[in-house]
Amino acid sequence: MKKNMPNISRSFFWEFDIDSMDFKKAYKTIISRIIERGGQEEIDEIVRFYGREKVINTIRNEIYFLPDFAIDRAINFFPILNKEELYCYLNRKDKSYHWI
Repeated sequence: MKKNMPNISRSFFWEFDIDSMDFKKAYKTIISRIIERGGQEEIDEIVRFYGREKVINTIRNEIYFLPDFAIDRAINFFPILNKEELYCYLNRKDKSYHWI
């Protein structure tokens, strides 16, 4: 029996037991990981698996944290988004975000 999961490399989820994951319930984790680390092929696959509206809504309203580079990637992947409307951007205590 084939597990209902997106066709993306297991290497993106090295710390998880992929075989026991519920990909429908773990959508926020999956989408945020692919935004951070995936390429266009993986983005296309999560859009196919979850639907464009769900992916965009999740990025806009549900992901608690993304680093600056991932926010920029999300906007590049989905030009309909803008930084000022993303929960992960607005949620920051200090708007400037730097790793030292």
